[in-house]
Amino acid sequence: MTEPHIHASHPALIKRLKRANGHLSSVIAMLEEGQPCLGVAQQLHAVERAIQQAKKALIQDHIDHCLEHAISGEQGHTHDLNEFKEITKYL
Repeated sequence: MTEPHIHASHPALIKRLKRANGHLSSVIAMLEEGQPCLGVAQQLHAVERAIQQAKKALIQDHIDHCLEHAISGEQGHTHDLNEFKEITKYL
């Protein structure tokens, strides 16, 4: 079993994603209530942006972490560089 992979930024990301999750629940309620499509679309756009920003923050933090590891010369730096290359496809 591997150790948990936790960065200092993760608590803030969790908070941001929980807020987006609550917002998404509100959008679902809007649809169930028959709210106008324009309002629903605007709210979905806001949810989408919140998730995109969370993803961007996660990837940037991870890239920074991998680069620091690789530059420091710690063991496993080849793995860090490979992971760095792999995660960039999600940008």
